[in-house]
Amino acid sequence: MLKRNADSTFPTLVDRFVAYAKVHTQSSEESDTYPSTARQFDLAKILVDELKAVGLTDAAVDEHCYVTATLPASPGCENVPVIAFISHMDTYPEVSGENVVPTFHENYQGGDLALPKNDIVIKKSENPYLDQCIGETIITADGTTLLGADDKAGIAEILEALTRIHENPDFVHGTVKVAFTPDEEVGAGVKHFDVEKFGALVAYTMDGGQRGEVEDETFCADSAIVKFTGRDIHPGYAKDKMIPSVKLAAAFVASLPRAGAPETTEGKEGYIHPIGIKGNTSETEVTLLIRDFDVDQLPVKADVIREYAEKAIEAWPGSKVEVEIKEYYRNMKYDLAKEPRAMAYAMEAIERAGMKAHQGSIRGGTDGSNLSARGLPTPNVFTGEQSFHGYTEWICTKDMELATDTILQIIDVWREKEV
Repeated sequence: MLKRNADSTFPTLVDRFVAYAKVHTQSSEESDTYPSTARQFDLAKILVDELKAVGLTDAAVDEHCYVTATLPASPGCENVPVIAFISHMDTYPEVSGENVVPTFHENYQGGDLALPKNDIVIKKSENPYLDQCIGETIITADGTTLLGADDKAGIAEILEALTRIHENPDFVHGTVKVAFTPDEEVGAGVKHFDVEKFGALVAYTMDGGQRGEVEDETFCADSAIVKFTGRDIHPGYAKDKMIPSVKLAAAFVASLPRAGAPETTEGKEGYIHPIGIKGNTSETEVTLLIRDFDVDQLPVKADVIREYAEKAIEAWPGSKVEVEIKEYYRNMKYDLAKEPRAMAYAMEAIERAGMKAHQGSIRGGTDGSNLSARGLPTPNVFTGEQSFHGYTEWICTKDMELATDTILQIIDVWREKEV
């Protein structure tokens, strides 16, 4: 659609992405601050300056590390509904995002991709989408960290689209809002986000995977905290007295059925997933994720957890167990159905960008899950990110270009249909 000026002085799309990937923004599940890590402000401040440089003069970062900005409507387009694009700045907390070394694999010719360090290999058998990237450039990390395409690719694509609009002032558009959020990876990306003040009718998270895909459905998600209480006695005098809560927790986790776990499920199948154990002889907590596309199945899975937790203490008279269920997010499909233009216009934009549009489901969640529930319909659009949350994360530069074009096409479709 829009192209960069030949004499442009702004960083290229790929250069922006590489620069963002090198900024350490890993969030933390152990923190009780917001954002969970102060280092996320480092990228936020960079992005404010870059947004201002492409004409979004109101760009700012607030105390919660939300970066927001507005591209005002072209004359005559003030009545076009306000739309927004959102990406998150943080990276996955369980794999290092520090000292990222973006590594280029040019003119990919198929097969496995070996990374420079730690004998890390991106296996084609596990990444069949690699077949769609033959002859293209693929970016990975070097094997010592994740790459951070989730979701710095989305940020780079949004900035690139805004740069092209800035360099092509004849491009006519409605008002476009931008937001970059912290702490999405720890489920708190929009905890303090003011939807009403933001003022958009529809938003799009740029945080998806394969080219051409728009996702309108996520898991419904809860978490469970299972607390086992035992009895601590000096181990030298513990016979017939000690109740080691760590063993209760271990027995509980070991007893959970393998059927219905992440490693045995796919598609629309939900799961129960223990992700952490912490404690001592007296008290031990197990944290589990509960996921299902059907909200009515969440309490069913919670009952399974209670059943196996109670079984774990049967052999230990005097022990106790408590199960706490915390609501996390809900399937956004029902909320998106209230504003069908959000999906319809995105799908049309993808077709105009030369791809086959397809509607997908996320075996996870996005900031859009909570935003949609709070009245801001927010489908998730592809960015190209693949194999995220691990050392084998990668992205194809062609997909980044196509995602940028899709952003511009979405803006244009809204203007054309609603002016």
